[in-house]
Amino acid sequence: MQKKVRVRFAPSPTGPLHIGGVRTALFNYLFAKKNNGDFILRIEDTDQTRYVKGAEDYIIESLKWCGLNFDEGVGAGGNFGPYHQSERKDIYKEYAFKLVESGNAYFAFDTSEELDAMREKLINLGGSNQQYGIHSRMGMNNSLSISPEETKQKLKSGIDYVIRFKMPENEQVKVKDLIRGEVVFESNVLDDKVLFKSDGMPTYHLANIVDDHLMEISHVIRGEEWLPSLPLHFLLYKSLGWLDTIPEFAHLPLILKPNGKGKLSKRDGDKGGFPVFPLEWKDPESGEISSGYKESGYFPDAFINMMALLGWNPGTEQEIFSLDELVQAFQIEKVGKSGAKFDPEKTKWFNHQYLIQKTDNELAEAYQLFLENKGIVIDITKLTSAVALIKERATFVSDFWEHSSFFFEAPENYDQKMLKKTWKDTTPEHLTKFNEILNDISDFESSNIEIIVKKWLEEVQVGIGQLMAPLRLVLVGEGKGPHLFDIIEFIGKEETIKRIKLALDRIN
Repeated sequence: MQKKVRVRFAPSPTGPLHIGGVRTALFNYLFAKKNNGDFILRIEDTDQTRYVKGAEDYIIESLKWCGLNFDEGVGAGGNFGPYHQSERKDIYKEYAFKLVESGNAYFAFDTSEELDAMREKLINLGGSNQQYGIHSRMGMNNSLSISPEETKQKLKSGIDYVIRFKMPENEQVKVKDLIRGEVVFESNVLDDKVLFKSDGMPTYHLANIVDDHLMEISHVIRGEEWLPSLPLHFLLYKSLGWLDTIPEFAHLPLILKPNGKGKLSKRDGDKGGFPVFPLEWKDPESGEISSGYKESGYFPDAFINMMALLGWNPGTEQEIFSLDELVQAFQIEKVGKSGAKFDPEKTKWFNHQYLIQKTDNELAEAYQLFLENKGIVIDITKLTSAVALIKERATFVSDFWEHSSFFFEAPENYDQKMLKKTWKDTTPEHLTKFNEILNDISDFESSNIEIIVKKWLEEVQVGIGQLMAPLRLVLVGEGKGPHLFDIIEFIGKEETIKRIKLALDRIN
């Protein structure tokens, strides 16, 4: 019988959630939903020294904004809790001591000075490996090198200790990765990692294995940076007698800098002027604010669509996917092995695609909030008609003002290059006559105004460009904007006439 698919996203609350973490959460979510499984949120907060206030709430809010709702875990409950590792420390101690009893781990009492001396000695011997492990453990202060009586005495005295995994000698560790195929590691080059500390807290390695087993996690989908830890995790499953329930592993490729050289970082975002976090983050210590995709004007569905295609290829030409479509199309085997180059311009392209797909009314409602902050009150129906004229030119709702300010405010200045190019001696006369014609039009609808004006221009034998270019200049301030008669209909007869008169006074 095939076990139920259960995956977990297990971030540490040591700072804001990077987009690399968002992608890991997304791929876990897609895999779970594709296979009718559960998506679990677990907070790995065993390292209390690196805990950052507000980071956990930030993580949860980010997942919610992205639409990645978890079925179980922190804030959602479930039958496998608690879902904070800091609340599970007694569980880890039990398994750490089991590993010692079975001979797969040992107590180490080394001081920091002793550890430094060990590394110094290995350097002087010319060794390239300065690890605490197979080649150095018997010369150190641990329960393998001292007698059982001395070990008991040290534990009884309350001296600080750690429990280290005893890496086996001369063993090839072979593990199947769903993305990379079989990966092979040599145990002799691996160190004896710390699993448990005398303060009662486990390290990530032990806590993650124990939790994944007890929470019946079926697949571990995580970043490539955890690939070097895979042999230890496999051996921990083996040492605890859990190989029959070991999850399948998939290690996701890195998200690379825009130039493709190295892992994408916050510094790259700062330098390139793009966010690397889903939401804005304010550092509780320094007060430094880092930009977020939400506050930068990105739609969550556009952001998620972009993230999905960083390292995963659907095998088709399709680029625009709803979250449901991503679930249906997703296959973990189609995730690439090599790093995925991040392209900020492509991210903007995705947002534009989603913007133009949204209804004019949806966009108008979003734009209305922006206008209200400027003290501009406008009927939503009328605003919807304006949005329809400009949305194709915009990437973000915030761009609408640049493309439509002339709908709400008369221009303060006129583009000087355009003024020199289009303003002729006859222009004031043409504009004055245009005002008179406009004043007599009762059906003030764009197409009707256009028919009447073009007929007049034909009668007086004036080229349409002789009027349209300077007319756009006086109404808009420069040579941009949608169809000129649509602008005239929107701002209305009175405002159009007023702007023309104002420009004639200013320019002449």
